[in-house]
Amino acid sequence: MKVLKGKNVIVRDGDLKRREETNRNYLMSLTNDNLLFNYRVEAGRFHGREIPRDAHGGWETPVCQIRGHFLGHWLSAAALEYDQSGDLELKVKADQIIKELAECQKDNGGQWIGPIPEKYLHLIAKGKQIWAPQYNLHKLFMGLVDMYTYTDNHQALEIADQFADWFVEWSESFTRKQFDDILDVETGGMLEVWADLLAITQNKKYEFLLEKYYRQRLFKPLLEGKDPLTNMHANTTIPEVLGCARAYEVTGEQRWLDIVHAYWACAVTERGTLATGGNTSGEVWMPKMKIKARLGDKNQEFCTVYNMIRLADFLFQQTKDPSYGQYIEYNLYNGIMAQAYHQSYHVAGTEKNHPWTGLLTYFLPMKAGLHKEWSSETNSFFCCHGTMVQANAKLNRGIYYQNQDEIYVSQYFHSELETTFGGDALIINQTQDFMNGSMLTSSTIAGQQKLSDTTSTYENTPDFKKYDFTINLDQAKTFTLALRIPEWIMSEASIYVNDELVGKTTDSQSFYKLTQEWSNGDKVSITFPIGLRFIPLPDDENTGAFRFGPDVLAGICEHERILHLESDDPTEELVQENEREWGSWRYFFKTTNQDPGIQFSRIRDIGYDPYQVYFTIKK
Repeated sequence: MKVLKGKNVIVRDGDLKRREETNRNYLMSLTNDNLLFNYRVEAGRFHGREIPRDAHGGWETPVCQIRGHFLGHWLSAAALEYDQSGDLELKVKADQIIKELAECQKDNGGQWIGPIPEKYLHLIAKGKQIWAPQYNLHKLFMGLVDMYTYTDNHQALEIADQFADWFVEWSESFTRKQFDDILDVETGGMLEVWADLLAITQNKKYEFLLEKYYRQRLFKPLLEGKDPLTNMHANTTIPEVLGCARAYEVTGEQRWLDIVHAYWACAVTERGTLATGGNTSGEVWMPKMKIKARLGDKNQEFCTVYNMIRLADFLFQQTKDPSYGQYIEYNLYNGIMAQAYHQSYHVAGTEKNHPWTGLLTYFLPMKAGLHKEWSSETNSFFCCHGTMVQANAKLNRGIYYQNQDEIYVSQYFHSELETTFGGDALIINQTQDFMNGSMLTSSTIAGQQKLSDTTSTYENTPDFKKYDFTINLDQAKTFTLALRIPEWIMSEASIYVNDELVGKTTDSQSFYKLTQEWSNGDKVSITFPIGLRFIPLPDDENTGAFRFGPDVLAGICEHERILHLESDDPTEELVQENEREWGSWRYFFKTTNQDPGIQFSRIRDIGYDPYQVYFTIKK
């Protein structure tokens, strides 16, 4: 099983395309001088007497111990963007950065290329508190490896390989116990990058580094079925387990895969999640199935969302278990799309004193009455700033997977897949039929309407989602098309081939498989009944959140509200309003019996308003 990516998958969904384009423009807007500033300072290649007035702030200031981390994320995002779009302008910009990094490495003596001094690592070995130097340095390694992997920049690989020599010489001087103490200081994805470089070079020094970075103090209790995660910093351990996942891919050793499965069981299956799919508070894992006391101002760190999606993607490729695809869907809609590159609906009559857009919010608060805090473009650069540019450079990944003669559809977005079977091209076009008059809009321009029976057939928002897949082949081929059936369907999903009903299923969290000889122009359609669900907390069935399909809804509330219900079904309290604008359905809801009433929107559509996700209900 492999994920289909790069130029094989083109995203055509309007919102995803907007995010991709905004992300690309943001990457281009940051100057090479500012991105490289801390590297040049460390290498003695900056000769100014003052910090440039436009230099990056936040975690990138030259007095911050984690300075320089963002460049690695930038390089990774640029490489991923080039891999799918072939954007030569972005590649040239990235190549110029690599050239300057090579000069910095030369001036540093041929190995070291960090934006921080080497002594930081010697100091953590002595027990001094330095802010996660290996986490920082991993970001550059990651960017260099991705530049080699996705843009074929061999100079990037040379820099990384020479930098790795420094780590071999440094780490081999410590005993196992001494180095275990060092590994207790956040290392980021160092384990993963050693596995990457082993796969690329086959150099045995990376086998040595893999073993050296085996964090037995974490992995041993996981394998024993214990819980080493509760109240522990989440994004310290997730990258380490992603390293185990990559080590398994490279070495095939079962021990690495066992750790990944044990981690997922401990972090997700046994722990439970928020309705959004996330599970952190103050950057740490919440206690197992105890969430109520942790609904606060610092839930769902963006980095954890991104990295747990990566882990779910790996496990899906290993198991074909659709529950991982469902986990990704919830976190994509209510994490990646809710916490970055926000663009508000423009609702007439609602002029406000805040922007209509937002760049990134570090956390997604779950405490009632709070709001998202949006970062600036050049004066923040906290950790999630880096994962933001990576996440939005790979929105085309995770939609389709291929396993020999099987194509798996895991996510539903307007997109195009191009792959091959037996040397012949196969193209699948996925579109969403919004049932609003045509595939997209019943209006061509304001003064011209195309008549359509659909506009009157569906007077109100359809109670289902419909997706169409058109198959393009040069010659007939037999293969399997596997469609993921979401957990959130309200009743039977219906599957059609060339407009003829071929099956129905209520088996959510499964794949519906169609195996036949396909011809050019064949069309598959699937409908998912959609509606409101109330998702209670695992530790309080009377407190919960509302989901509409995969989307978590949030009430616009300045203060916490309790819902007083007249029926046993909390979803009967919400009704849709303001549902249509020209040719588009919209998703606004309101309460029917509260005084005053509460307006609800999808959490990904909320920008600066205070909101409430979890409501206590009283009957």
